[in-house]
Amino acid sequence: MGQHLPDFSEPRWFACHTKPRAEKKFAQLLTREGFDHYLALIESVKIYGAQRKSFTKPLFPSYVFAQIPPDKKTRVYQQDLLVRAIMVENESVFLRQLSDVRTVCASGLEAVLHPLIKKGSRVKVTSGPLSGLEGFVDNPANPRGIVVSVDVLQQGLLITIPFESLKPLL
Repeated sequence: MGQHLPDFSEPRWFACHTKPRAEKKFAQLLTREGFDHYLALIESVKIYGAQRKSFTKPLFPSYVFAQIPPDKKTRVYQQDLLVRAIMVENESVFLRQLSDVRTVCASGLEAVLHPLIKKGSRVKVTSGPLSGLEGFVDNPANPRGIVVSVDVLQQGLLITIPFESLKPLL
């Protein structure tokens, strides 16, 4: 009973991590090379005094998604815009998620990048009186609650902290 191995001669999807503020230039390179790609852009409005400026910015800073033929992968590094290309493992899930992202971007609704925090995720408090403290998310439905462990006592303290003050740790 042989295992089905992926065909690595076919174009594969990659999350292309670009250098800072190089997403649009990298997308132009992909267009010139004829590679299918997607740069998720959202409209942003800044108010400077009485002036209102509208511009598009990447939803995922420093990332462009691209389908690249393996024999042409070196072409994406030609202008020194790319840090690394991360191959997508599960393309069917990725393509469904990419479709969802496209729908959100096309809707015109405001979208803000939000870290994915799950139960048990280790986080660090970044502001307030507990800045620097580390703990675990107790309940993903209420990510404001983190548990600070005191392992030697096999105890924990549940503390309510504003989500904006939490940074996921890897």
